[in-house]
Amino acid sequence: WFAIDTPTKSHCEGTCSQYWIPLKGPATLSAGVTGQLGTIKRSNGSVQATFDGHPLYTYVSDTAPGQNSGDGVNLDGGLWHEVKVS
Repeated sequence: WFAIDTPTKSHCEGTCSQYWIPLKGPATLSAGVTGQLGTIKRSNGSVQATFDGHPLYTYVSDTAPGQNSGDGVNLDGGLWHEVKVS
């Protein structure tokens, strides 16, 4: 998730969204994962998944499950965080 996003708006547009790819919504939770999924409408009209009020993305450099090379990176005007579930 992108620190400067809000629960209703993604601030990652244009070139940013080529590296931080918006996760298309709606999404479903895996068994045992708690939290609230939702969606927002992006400025281009597409639907993006959210988790606990954070628009979700995948990072272009992460190519396999479990990779998180974008976690803690400060790019495109803000800090990026991995969504962690327990």
